[in-house]
Amino acid sequence: MSLSFDPDTIPLPNGHFIGGELISTKGGIEMRRPSDGKAYADCPVAGVDMVDRAVESAKAALKSSNWGGVRPRERTKALQAWADLIEAEAATLARIEALCSTRPVGQLVAGDIAVTAEQIRFFAEFADKEGSELAPTDDASLGMIMSEPYGVVGAITPWNFPISMAGWKLGPALAAGNAVVLKPSEMTPFSTVYMAQLAVRAGLPAGLINLVLGDGPTTGTALTGHAEIAKISFTGSTRAGSAIMENVARTGVKPMTLELGGKSPQIVFADADLDKAAMAIAGSVTFNAGQACVASTRLIVERNVADRLTAAILEKMRTARPGPTWDDATQYSPIISERQRARIDDIVRAAIGAGGKCLTGGGLMDSPGYFYRPTLIADVDQDNPAIVEEIFGPVLTVQTFESEEEALVLSSHPTYGLASGLFTADLSRTIRFARKLEAGTVWVNRYSRSRDHILPTGGYKRSGIGKDLGREAYLANRRTKSVLISL
Repeated sequence: MSLSFDPDTIPLPNGHFIGGELISTKGGIEMRRPSDGKAYADCPVAGVDMVDRAVESAKAALKSSNWGGVRPRERTKALQAWADLIEAEAATLARIEALCSTRPVGQLVAGDIAVTAEQIRFFAEFADKEGSELAPTDDASLGMIMSEPYGVVGAITPWNFPISMAGWKLGPALAAGNAVVLKPSEMTPFSTVYMAQLAVRAGLPAGLINLVLGDGPTTGTALTGHAEIAKISFTGSTRAGSAIMENVARTGVKPMTLELGGKSPQIVFADADLDKAAMAIAGSVTFNAGQACVASTRLIVERNVADRLTAAILEKMRTARPGPTWDDATQYSPIISERQRARIDDIVRAAIGAGGKCLTGGGLMDSPGYFYRPTLIADVDQDNPAIVEEIFGPVLTVQTFESEEEALVLSSHPTYGLASGLFTADLSRTIRFARKLEAGTVWVNRYSRSRDHILPTGGYKRSGIGKDLGREAYLANRRTKSVLISL
């Protein structure tokens, strides 16, 4: 079945979603499709009053449904039914998301949407398998560590993977017994709204998931600073994460999970499978046009194989062909906005001006929409803008080394430590580097997540605090208290 569609014919669930109802408003932020630059909708902006309404709805839903206190298996079953409906509605979800995002419709059904359903099922299974613990005490007392949900969790998701990022936030929070008020990106909100509508159709209590649409300064500030939001989970830029921490500190104290920016290195030794490395590295920097926080943007390769590996990567990067996200044959994505594309181009020009050698790309694609050519820049030092800045585009730099010590020095970034890649056939070297690399994730002889959702993700340095995915994400949505009873 073809998933291709006419972008002018797709109905959009445009509005805040509160208490199980879509609340439409007039005006807002003008939205343009990345594939052709055409204005197609306005995103409403929730102010303090609308955020208050969403929080009150979440509190009421928790109270009326006793979601956090029901038999845990009931939460599991409800979330599994939601995952089933997400899969059943995959084509509709994919078209809504592809219309306004950078994600090609052909990659969404088998990729983002299927993985999101898997992740929700994964977290659902924690509901009746993680609980309180008895603590060792003397015979005259009984010690317990009780676990309970926070109550209302606030979440903010980015524009680059709207559906799967919503699953990252909603899955563990709901499984742990919380209600959620979520703000999707103002650039790509509508697929998340449809996901929330599916949750109610699947039988989750109305009001358990509430969505407030809007920007960061208005809606995000109101959400993160709300006195009755007990925890915050955010994925986005380091700058935005810092602003959230400042806002929370100014308005109170609450726990946070922040998955932020990255500038991930790929270290390739001469003993590696170079064809496999070239495929993984080129694929990472061109997937979603490099618009991923874990994108492999810094190639660090042993000098005696650098030319061979670079040539193989260049060949693969040059095959990228732009196409609209509503064509299911499209493999190469547009940049999310004209402003972001201009920012990418400015950094590339600055990198070349600082001595970098552009081996391919380095400019806008001659096509409708906001496409940027896959770019590879060599001859860069540690102070080059292409090394320092998180570009969030299809730009790869190349540096060479001769020793393990030099490779480690080049891999370290003063700001970021989200992910890293290592290609080598030497097991001992693998263990040494896994211990020494300053990153929350180390991929070896690959550069991508698997569908083993048990592996958490999160960063070192200013790439974030806390973890998404894995058991850690579920536990991050529960709080504990110590109880000591004299017998």
